[in-house]
Amino acid sequence: MSVERVLQHLYLVGMAAGFTIVIGLLLGVLTYMYRPLRPFILWTVDILQTIPVLALLGVIMLVAGASSTTVIIGIVLYSLLPVVRNTYVGLTSIDPALKEAATGMGMTKVQRLLSVEIQLAFPMIFTGIRIAIVTSIGTAVFGAVVGGGGLGSVINRAILIQDMSTLMEATLVLMAMAIVFDFGMGYIEKRLKERRTQTLDFDEDKSMSTKEVL
Repeated sequence: MSVERVLQHLYLVGMAAGFTIVIGLLLGVLTYMYRPLRPFILWTVDILQTIPVLALLGVIMLVAGASSTTVIIGIVLYSLLPVVRNTYVGLTSIDPALKEAATGMGMTKVQRLLSVEIQLAFPMIFTGIRIAIVTSIGTAVFGAVVGGGGLGSVINRAILIQDMSTLMEATLVLMAMAIVFDFGMGYIEKRLKERRTQTLDFDEDKSMSTKEVL
């Protein structure tokens, strides 16, 4: 197994993660801000998650052809659910008092969203991003079926020629990738939640001090 295949796999995951984060955040914000779109967006990402990966890649291949682009599009569509849903849940779970305080300071709806709400909801959003990226590491394996390369091609070839040593090696590399990303992003997630708790405690203490002065 060559390092090139590992780098190809990381490239697929990295490109898909970038698009998933951008599209997932946009859809999550739209779900939060525009009630008429909410059922349609949530229903769509739910349905995409239920489609078998191979079937989804096959449909995309009819349009985009057999290439790494097909794999990236497939991973993005398959990974949107946790990012969209966590963005929506994170934004809706913010204390209404904090939103009212931001509005009282003269912020518009968009300013409040960018300066206050997304920052407070980011730990929850990051959890969705973490789930999406870790899941995409395994999903990218199916890309070998449509010419996407990566470790999936190594695993497929090893199965065909019954090369158990290469199969185990590729599987262990995939597991190592998933563990490293999961633990690394888990640590960042923990730090973000601690920071959010400290921020909320500070805001609460500040609010209580203001009331005492009044």
